[in-house]
Amino acid sequence: MTTSPLELRVLVDDPDDPRSREVGLDFPREWIEFVDPADDQHLVRADLTWLLSRWTCVFGRGCHGIVAGRSADGCCSHGAFFTDADDEKRVRTAVKRLTPQTWQHFRRGFKNWTETDTIDGKNPARRTATRDTDAPCVFLNDADFPAGGGCALHAQALRDGVHPLEYKPDVCWQLPVRRDQEWTKRPDNSKVLVSTLTEFDRRGWGAGGHDLDWWCTSSTDAHVGADPMYVSYGPELTALIGAPAYAKLVELCTARVRQGQLAPHPAGQG
Repeated sequence: MTTSPLELRVLVDDPDDPRSREVGLDFPREWIEFVDPADDQHLVRADLTWLLSRWTCVFGRGCHGIVAGRSADGCCSHGAFFTDADDEKRVRTAVKRLTPQTWQHFRRGFKNWTETDTIDGKNPARRTATRDTDAPCVFLNDADFPAGGGCALHAQALRDGVHPLEYKPDVCWQLPVRRDQEWTKRPDNSKVLVSTLTEFDRRGWGAGGHDLDWWCTSSTDAHVGADPMYVSYGPELTALIGAPAYAKLVELCTARVRQGQLAPHPAGQG
């Protein structure tokens, strides 16, 4: 039976259990809308509560992992589904740069480091493989691996002097930002592409998200960043909405910080 985060906080009353420090999913959020300066048919809706939060990735330094007893996996306990052919092609090119010295679980051939699975239970989809049944993603190096622990693709990007989003699957570098896009018809019959930027919380994973042992966006343990997310995730946000729109987002976020937030993220208030 699925347990909601609010129910989880009631059930988990042990202060030493990291799940007890997760906030509920429903709380006031502050939004802003603006037209992309480079495209008047592109409207950006940005969740300022999330983008002004001090969330930061704590992988390897306080991350509790999404599967109980496997904190070292972080959010890499399962394979990453590719979003489209371009995503597959980019990752395939990056994998060619890996060697047995930089990738602990080295495998040759696209079909050897990917698997066919399904997201919706009906249609087949390809994702990165896992090492074995109930084992993490094949690209996850162990902490004691000589070339370094963590994602082999991420580490290779840093060695090559490029941002990890150029090598990793889309879902990996976008998390925990959720971007939804849809064409919307206005009352005057004009159409705009609406890009919504918000938090990829437990619900972003579907019904199974509530069963994750721990999830970082709701946890006070991960809201410890030196910079707000709109700054620390600048490259990712730029890739998601384009450079002109990101520059406008920075302008608006900076102004909101000066004025004071109306609805700060509750996980950052602990």
